[in-house]
Amino acid sequence: MKFSPYKICFLNLTLLLLLVSGANAQPAAPLQVFTSVLPLKYFVERVGGQRVAVQVMVGPGRSPATYEPKPKQMAALSRARLYYRVGVPFESVWMKRIANLNPAMTIVDLRQGLELRPLEHHHHDAEEDHREVVLKNYKKVEEMDPHLWTNPNLVKQMAERIQATLTVADPAGAADYQAGAEAFIRDLDELDRTIRQQLLKVKERRFLVFHPSWGYFAEAYNLQQIAVEASGKEPGPRALAGIIEQAKANNISVMFVQQQFSRTTAATIARAINGRVVAIDPLAEDYLANMRRTADAFARSLDNSL
Repeated sequence: MKFSPYKICFLNLTLLLLLVSGANAQPAAPLQVFTSVLPLKYFVERVGGQRVAVQVMVGPGRSPATYEPKPKQMAALSRARLYYRVGVPFESVWMKRIANLNPAMTIVDLRQGLELRPLEHHHHDAEEDHREVVLKNYKKVEEMDPHLWTNPNLVKQMAERIQATLTVADPAGAADYQAGAEAFIRDLDELDRTIRQQLLKVKERRFLVFHPSWGYFAEAYNLQQIAVEASGKEPGPRALAGIIEQAKANNISVMFVQQQFSRTTAATIARAINGRVVAIDPLAEDYLANMRRTADAFARSLDNSL
């Protein structure tokens, strides 16, 4: 069976249009993206969907305070298009080197435009070295709390920034990024309503935590965080005794910890207040489910139920 030249030309044009349409629907290869911590990885994947391939620097169980990038990660960073940071401690040491490794990579600071809060500090012991205190005071401007993602309303603003920056890097995916961000923000609104309802009528508004990771969460839901550790340093004996007295005075019976830090001091405090240790993790990747688990743990504990 013979086709006329016109029919052959029409079929070729149709095939070409189909190929172009498919190329517009999905990029030839996903955008290579890095994030500093797992919650940010989840955020970028929610907004970017299949158009992004996201790797994370600080993996499960690792601490951003002590983390050092691996050679394989540094090699992968040299091929990345975007890096999303949030000011966790290892970045202050490594960010310049990461930027120099791949000058073409866009570094997006998700703190930009958000109101930051300082990290809580325990009271220093009188015997603490004076030079160390002076050094801490000098660095105070750098010691802002990076755990913004513990407030779902701040995450909504992060999602909008992620959408905007992905769209600049991949304009063909603009509609996909908008749809991803809108769906994610709807989930965040629902999460915020759920947590707010859970914590609305709890008896006690103060909670004791080993590492000061939940300040933005506390601020969002009218709670008060009392932190044991600050700037990577545990309290001395006198400060520790003061924390225990403060916990007793406020009828606090739960010591919250996260898996990235030692539980030895936390267990000592829990015994002293006749309480218990409860693990919560601000660095978990399954953000929505983890925040619901955390809110549930706070709700039970702040009702003074052992």
